Amino acid sequence: MGIWANLTSRNKIEAQYNPQVLTDQFSYYPPLDLVSVTRSEAITVPAVVRCVNLIKGIISSMELKTYSKATDEELPNLPWVNQLSKVAPNNITLSWIIDSLVFFGVSYLRIEEIYQDDQRPSRFEYISNNRVTAQLNPLGTYVEYYRIDGEAVPMSGLGSLITIQSPIEGILYTGARTLRAAIDLENAAKVAASTPIASGVLKNNGADLPPAEVAGLLAAWKRARNERSTAYLSSSLEFQPVSFSPKEMLYTEAIQNMCTQIARLCNVPAFYLSAEMNNSMTYSNVQDERRQFVSLSLQPYISAVENRLSMDDVTPATQKISFDMDSGFLRANPMERLNVIEKMLNLGLITVEQAQAMEELSPNGNN
Repeated sequence: MGIWANLTSRNKIEAQYNPQVLTDQFSYYPPLDLVSVTRSEAITVPAVVRCVNLIKGIISSMELKTYSKATDEELPNLPWVNQLSKVAPNNITLSWIIDSLVFFGVSYLRIEEIYQDDQRPSRFEYISNNRVTAQLNPLGTYVEYYRIDGEAVPMSGLGSLITIQSPIEGILYTGARTLRAAIDLENAAKVAASTPIASGVLKNNGADLPPAEVAGLLAAWKRARNERSTAYLSSSLEFQPVSFSPKEMLYTEAIQNMCTQIARLCNVPAFYLSAEMNNSMTYSNVQDERRQFVSLSLQPYISAVENRLSMDDVTPATQKISFDMDSGFLRANPMERLNVIEKMLNLGLITVEQAQAMEELSPNGNN
């Protein structure tokens, strides 16, 4: 009886892994710096939206598949691999997981269902970062438990959290000053665009006017400037500009430079944001650039998701979860694929049926 208990206990996961605090500042919380930015503020900057959409859009379009760790053979997917959450398709759930990794450096999945035989999760629900807080141990090195919407949740089984940690700290912490500068620049450009002329002072060289007449004069001045650029002033009034014009403020150049800074912050090539003036992209090197983009910019987030979902508390120790990298964004053009398939057929590495499967073609005689 004791031997049987020992054997079965090895296949049963009793608790989720408690994440270790690895950074000098616990990145599960918003930045504690004097300059802080929220996600809702950051996404008002077009360059930030472009970078984040590129990263999470490409990764979420890839399919998750199950492989054997020993042979790298593709295995049948469990239901949760095909659909992490019951309420959303995989690309939506994966998109928000990557979104959290980019902005916060950590993402959360709550376990909604478990398998009875080994207690591993069988379905998840994405939990946004602003709903989660963590209670650390006295040394601040490990998480003791989490709270969702202020209520403590268990550290194992139903209702517990799976944390996916990124090797890259979230941009809300690492790029708080850059993001704040970009937000302020967008606001300044908005004010300049909504103001027909430079801000200034209407100087009265005659008798002082009562406050009510001053307010009416300013309102009439603003209304008239919204209708026409030409103004008329009496001999007692004088307009004195006190600010630079939008052209003198170099808003266009500043916004372009800030786009480049945000591209560096998000580790995205500047030409994807039209923030690099010298763009020499051609059809011949587009595939190489895409592979480099995946390797240098997307791989940290891809590995974060793959490695966490492949850990023993989620997936059996003999299996691993990986993204299908040979489809979608990295898929070669038809001529390149056919050349590769032809060489593999000539070398006897694959059969005709396998070649048809690689191109998603039905075998002869089947519909």
